[in-house]
Amino acid sequence: MIVGIIANPHKEGSRRTLDALAKVLADRGLESVLEETTARTFGFEGGLPGAELARAADVVAVIGGDGTMLHAVKKLGGCPKPMAGINIGNLGFLTSCTDDEIEEFADAVVAGNFTTSERTLLDACVERADGGTASFLALNEAVLARGQTGRLVALQATIDGEVLNRYRADGLIVASPTGSTAYSLSAGGPLISPSAGVFVITPICPHTLSQRSLVVSDDVEIELTPEEPSDGPMLFTVDGRDCVEIGASGVVRVRKARQRLNLLRLEGRSFYAALRQKLNWRGG
Repeated sequence: MIVGIIANPHKEGSRRTLDALAKVLADRGLESVLEETTARTFGFEGGLPGAELARAADVVAVIGGDGTMLHAVKKLGGCPKPMAGINIGNLGFLTSCTDDEIEEFADAVVAGNFTTSERTLLDACVERADGGTASFLALNEAVLARGQTGRLVALQATIDGEVLNRYRADGLIVASPTGSTAYSLSAGGPLISPSAGVFVITPICPHTLSQRSLVVSDDVEIELTPEEPSDGPMLFTVDGRDCVEIGASGVVRVRKARQRLNLLRLEGRSFYAALRQKLNWRGG
């Protein structure tokens, strides 16, 4: 069995965790293969590009945190293999274990003693006024928000061609169930179970408080468009990266991607346990 490894070079403790993980995998007869940037950063020979790593590995381990997992999704392009986040520090929403639990992780991989949580990915397409297009894959959210202006901007959202609403706000978020715990939550959106077949559309600081989040089926196409040329270019991002300027004639279309992400879960770990821990929920 081959375990692919991606590590965040900017996270303190990454090299230590990488070395420890490679050792415990080797001790159990498992081969480890590094992603090319990880190998180059830490001075190892070889390493595979993301797409090749996704094909070669049986399981992919991502060392860092939730942000590193989001970056890995882009690198791997919607890897169908189980992906395990190894968090350096506290357990995150997307991670399987901490760096103190890598032996438990290795034992689970050897025994096949784990489950996977299938997560919806977003396929976001940007059509610019000049006719150019670009496509992006996201795990958490696609966002169209104000650019250089300090004012609220005007946006329209449609669902399968039907106008949902015209907003005056700082922007709009289209989030997957996984992304409901990220930017959308900070903007007042609801928490959603990862297995729910829905998207959530959340306005960012809307001018009218009646403009609330809306949960819709994930079999629709959501279109976001700027409405006022005087607002200037808006900024489109996915998962907090890939910033693209969108002018008044630009369009953003978001739909469910064909690919899925399979998050590896160790026994006794769940989304609900992570909610209780990360949000400090307490019983009565």
